[in-house]
Amino acid sequence: MTSADLLDIVIKRDASDLHLIVGVPPIIRIDGSLLPIEGMKPLAAEEVKTLVESLVSAEQKDLLYVNKEVDLSFQLSDRGRFRINAYFAKGYVAAALRLIPNKIRTINELKLPSVYHQFTPLRQGFILVTGPTGHGKSTTLAAIIDSINHTRATHIVTIEDPIEYVYTPDQSIISQREMHGDTHSWDIALRSVLREDPDVVLIGEMRDYETIAAALTIAETGHLVLATLHTNSAAQTVDRVIDVFPEHQQAQVRMQFANTIEAILSQRLIPAKNGGRIPAVEVLLATPAVRNTIREGKSHQIDNIIQTSAELGMMTLETNLASWVQQDVITLDKAQEYSLRPAELLRLIKGS
Repeated sequence: MTSADLLDIVIKRDASDLHLIVGVPPIIRIDGSLLPIEGMKPLAAEEVKTLVESLVSAEQKDLLYVNKEVDLSFQLSDRGRFRINAYFAKGYVAAALRLIPNKIRTINELKLPSVYHQFTPLRQGFILVTGPTGHGKSTTLAAIIDSINHTRATHIVTIEDPIEYVYTPDQSIISQREMHGDTHSWDIALRSVLREDPDVVLIGEMRDYETIAAALTIAETGHLVLATLHTNSAAQTVDRVIDVFPEHQQAQVRMQFANTIEAILSQRLIPAKNGGRIPAVEVLLATPAVRNTIREGKSHQIDNIIQTSAELGMMTLETNLASWVQQDVITLDKAQEYSLRPAELLRLIKGS
């Protein structure tokens, strides 16, 4: 079976991921669960090597064998796009492939809260989408970016590793830059972006001190910056952004972050009763109280602010999970599994 045949199965089965690892059959992830492809035998080392090499260019192949891992994207005709991480495990080539649908779904189609629509008209500031790997952060960002694309005349610059969703320019013009193909490093790309006359900047992932510092600077200079971070909650996100800096810089960074942040959106994808997955989100909006809390280094108060600001569109993860349970979209067991505060979740459900 060729790599194209396997990718076709991923699309037909509506899977999110495909794993190619020596010693096991090709594995797909459907609604969060890993399943072997029926009728497939465990893959030999040479089979995995052949499958992976059929997906990479000569330059990407060299990077893989020199660096022992490489990120890339692959377009399967007009059917779908895949984000691929090829890597070595126990001395053998392996790969994880994630399906990136051709169609960018809207905020409404993704069943995200209506408050997300208020981010589209923003001219400047910082929006962070956080959560574990594989829980829809890139998809949420794409929905917001494409909403801007269809409603405002802006220059959107994306810096990604690799490019995931491909945008069709509408009201906006869009420059999508891929690591290694279009730029040599995050540092260079982020320093150059301010000379590219951007209005909106998408940073695929804030990985380290340099990326976070550059994102803050871009937001502070009057641009709208959207980025992802692997954190579990808004309070944890604030701490992560501040703590990555040396101690002597943290007071200044708290000021920068408090002045630029517009929203922190933390999300999980929860298996739904009728198949598919549904987003459960925590929403923090940058009110004066939130900004002041960040400036004063009192991130432990953020959860309480969210809980008491529902009328503004803020919500805890538990509030959103309880809502999905009450609508009979997800089970209580699943809600508890993904909850950060199961006791609070039960209180919300029983008190309804």
